Amino acid sequence: MNVISQQVTICNKLGLHARAATKLAQLSQKFSAQITLELAGKEADASSIMALMLLAGGQGKIVNITAQGEDAQLALAEICQLISDKFDEAE
Repeated sequence: MNVISQQVTICNKLGLHARAATKLAQLSQKFSAQITLELAGKEADASSIMALMLLAGGQGKIVNITAQGEDAQLALAEICQLISDKFDEAE
């Protein structure tokens, strides 16, 4: 099984709040890969809005994203891009 991971810093002002978590979950659901976010020893399924919000990922926090499955590479790339793009939010 293809398992890859990458660390990325949350750089938007509000962090992993409701709108950002929703965007991330919707993006994750497009892939067949299993995607997990890990922050400060807590893990969350990237397709679950509630789980993502419970991570309390604030600005400047580093999250480790792990993807496994057929389209893991693409899923990881797109999720890292979304976070790097500050969830497309105007700050």
